Amino acid sequence: MAALRSRDAPAYDVMRVRGDFPILGTRMNGRPLVYLDTAASAQKPRVVIETLKRFYEEDYANIHRGVYDLSQRATSAHDEARRKVQRFLNAADWREIVFTRNATEAINLVAASFARGRLEPGDEILVTEMEHHANIVPWQLVAAETGARIVPAPITDAGELILESFIERIGPRTKMIGVVWVSNVLGTVNPVHELVRIAHGRGVPILIDAAQAVQHIPVDVQALDADFLVFSGHKLYGPSGVGVLHAKAKHLEAMPPYQGGGDMIETVSFKGSTWNEIPFKFEAGTPDIAGIVALGAAIDYVEGLGLDAIAAHEAEMLAYATRAINQVPGVRVIGTAPEKCSVLTFAMDGVHPQDIATMLDLDGIAVRTGHHCAMPLHERFGLAASARASIGLYTTQEDIDAFVRSLHRVAEMFR
Repeated sequence: MAALRSRDAPAYDVMRVRGDFPILGTRMNGRPLVYLDTAASAQKPRVVIETLKRFYEEDYANIHRGVYDLSQRATSAHDEARRKVQRFLNAADWREIVFTRNATEAINLVAASFARGRLEPGDEILVTEMEHHANIVPWQLVAAETGARIVPAPITDAGELILESFIERIGPRTKMIGVVWVSNVLGTVNPVHELVRIAHGRGVPILIDAAQAVQHIPVDVQALDADFLVFSGHKLYGPSGVGVLHAKAKHLEAMPPYQGGGDMIETVSFKGSTWNEIPFKFEAGTPDIAGIVALGAAIDYVEGLGLDAIAAHEAEMLAYATRAINQVPGVRVIGTAPEKCSVLTFAMDGVHPQDIATMLDLDGIAVRTGHHCAMPLHERFGLAASARASIGLYTTQEDIDAFVRSLHRVAEMFR
């Protein structure tokens, strides 16, 4: 799904953008690298790499503890990155931004700190059949502890959420809802604004997994009004090891700490301890300071290109790739919802996905294979595994042409 660029906006110059990514000049097996695994982890622009290098060379020190100038500089850079995330999400308050290691840890934090204390035997947590394991397993862990159970909402053969069934599954025992914004396998864009409205109309808190959304779709958490939203920095062209939880301040204030240690405390004694203010109450220990600063640089980079322009380019590439792959003999595309972005998941008759990826790799083409951390979804489609090509802001028609040519050779080889 993409918002169209204004007619007055400059054309999206993908070749100039590619020049910002040093790794795209790499050759693999003697061929130019065709990187079609951005949904797993995006490549990094030079500005992010240089920000990491410069911070470690010039500004590194621990934060929130030192009165010396170097520590103050590091603290300032770290805190400014938090405010960049706030502005990127249009959050009402910087205190609503909690740094984690990734989206997975953010969901675990909510499950352990918010949901666990609200659940009783027989209560229900509603998810969908298209969820990533990160939005299933944390809920299973707290369900096992509390006697609650997971309820999956079904999807169509095209990969769309069946809204009526979703609504029907919200009952008096539903205490939490977790929904992916964009499926990492299907590419389906869920109607999250409507889902939040429905959840709140039933008095149920809802978490939105935006790990596959924030790099494609402008996010306004105040307009969305979800109780929680999570994403990972490494999918937003930032470093790995950094994630974000956005949560309404009223929830964070009421939630107990997720982990204990330095910087999340106010006082400590052997008689007991008291906690720091939010968001620091949930940020125990020294964080990935440089990674957080570099995440701020990634946000600056993406915003400089413009999310609408990025989305329009990616939608054009996805449409081009879909038309082309449908001409490859024996290919079945998984996920054909009309509201879709970013990914093209497929199976090929008589060919194991691992063999597909191995053959493509010989041509320098990187795609993902396996269950993509979505085993229940693959079971829904009668598959043990699939292959996935995913598109980023640097993907070109030439990338897709090379990918499809290689797929034709695979189909011919196994015919």
